[in-house]
Amino acid sequence: MTTPIQNWADLTFDQQQQVLSRPAQADNEKLSKIVSDILLQVKHRGDDAIRELTKKFDGIRLAKLRLDDEQIINAKNEISENVKSAIDLAYSNIKTFHQAQLPKDVRIETQPGVICELKHAAIDSVGLYIPGGSAPLPSTVLMLGATAQVAGCQRKVLCTPPDAKGNIAAEIRYAAQLCGIDEIYLIGGAQAVAAMAFGTQSIVKVDKIFGPGNSFVTEAKQQVSTRADGAAIDMPAGPSEVLVIADELADPAFVASDLLSQAEHGADSQAILVSSSKVLITAVQQQVAAQLQKLSRQEIAQKAMQHGRYILTSDIAESVQVSNQYAPEHLIVQTENARDLLPELKHAGSIFLGKWSPESAGDYASGTNHVLPTYGYSRNYSSLGLADFMRRFTVQELSYQGLSNIGNAIMDLADAEGLDAHKRAVSIRLNGVQS
Repeated sequence: MTTPIQNWADLTFDQQQQVLSRPAQADNEKLSKIVSDILLQVKHRGDDAIRELTKKFDGIRLAKLRLDDEQIINAKNEISENVKSAIDLAYSNIKTFHQAQLPKDVRIETQPGVICELKHAAIDSVGLYIPGGSAPLPSTVLMLGATAQVAGCQRKVLCTPPDAKGNIAAEIRYAAQLCGIDEIYLIGGAQAVAAMAFGTQSIVKVDKIFGPGNSFVTEAKQQVSTRADGAAIDMPAGPSEVLVIADELADPAFVASDLLSQAEHGADSQAILVSSSKVLITAVQQQVAAQLQKLSRQEIAQKAMQHGRYILTSDIAESVQVSNQYAPEHLIVQTENARDLLPELKHAGSIFLGKWSPESAGDYASGTNHVLPTYGYSRNYSSLGLADFMRRFTVQELSYQGLSNIGNAIMDLADAEGLDAHKRAVSIRLNGVQS
């Protein structure tokens, strides 16, 4: 059954909101309780809880949690030259793009004798979560690992669920080796997040956790980020999504392939087409139906397309308005002179301009990061970048003359706020008053 075309101008405000609603996560309250219990078990029982939970959820009895160094080193011998070359190319481009993001420190004299500095340093210890599922994801290893490597993070911990035989794909191991990751654990799900956040007998806790995952992983990241004994996280992230803005000149086959490339991620993914051309939308619907038949993950993509939307607008400006309202993770612009729309596109995790820029390029090898805010969070969160693996801190150094120049202002402000000790910390220096 073909998803109907929604005419944006004919919809009420509430109907517009409904059309742009994300697939709801089922039973959030139940999910929250399950994850909370998992976190509690790992917090109090460490490795024993990890083993029990892995057996329960993954059906695997782990003899050891950490992957042997030899298995990481040998990974390059277990993959084809084509795949190895592809990983090498992607790694090089991702490193190049993120090296260009290295921040510059700031040093300025705001008053004579008052020196203020802004400095940057890598986060010491980071946890990288790589989802499991039906296919290995070396691309996510590169996105997280190469960025942490460029930032200079001293310790990089990778957690990923093992396969049915308790192994980790060679592609993941090879990508990890390129990124200088030698601490790999065979753990997935909420228990992996808990292990990285709290630490166990085998795993030393990390400062910040990165990476996408299913609803359990997402909920676990949210929960540990609110705890004083937990860890910071990169961003809130849910199921993958794409919105395509297309005009009457767009290629229907290209548009359909972009919608389906997101739909095949999972049944809870969402793909939206927004166009002012009904002819184009109809042609895309036909292409989606035809291309679906050729996909190995047809069943998954078909379920995802049930959440799909085909929205007819009056013009390109209205299409942009719809996109800004939805705030997609991925935004693909297949219009004439696509770059001209860039100043008007306010909210998106990553933007792909023109017919030759498929979302797949950003997912794998162009160099930009594919870890992006979903569920409308692109309104206030950024795509993952080098800055996320670093922290900023300030330094100030004052001479006697410098303190004299701003001392009265400091003391007057301290007086106004009723903070005598603050005032005294200045006056005792300037006046030589003894305590």
